[in-house]
Amino acid sequence: MSYYFNKVLAGVSFDEAIEKVTAELKKEGFGILSEIDVQQTLKNKIDVDFKKYKILGACNPHFAYKALKSEDKIGVFLPCNVVVEEHENGDVEVSLVDPIASMSSVENKTLGSLASEVQQKLKNVINALD
Repeated sequence: MSYYFNKVLAGVSFDEAIEKVTAELKKEGFGILSEIDVQQTLKNKIDVDFKKYKILGACNPHFAYKALKSEDKIGVFLPCNVVVEEHENGDVEVSLVDPIASMSSVENKTLGSLASEVQQKLKNVINALD
């Protein structure tokens, strides 16, 4: 089982990709709670050069609330991570966590149905990117 789904966006800048994925997430009820600039962090902390790579912490508050009510420790899997990375050839790839894969280790049937709903919303995001 793959733990993510992704799409490569040819001809789109890194910043445009972040704008696009953020807009598509919003359409599905997600907001960005956190943004980790891995490139800058690695440069600052260990003085290495790394490609453009950001991790966006996306959250749909309605689903998060339902999940937390169902399983109070599920916060270890929240928020849903979205990776935007620039490849050497200039293409930008967007990858989203598959919530079914990430929550498969939790034995809670309510979470399974929630994960399926969230997965569909995240697939809608990936499918809308061009």
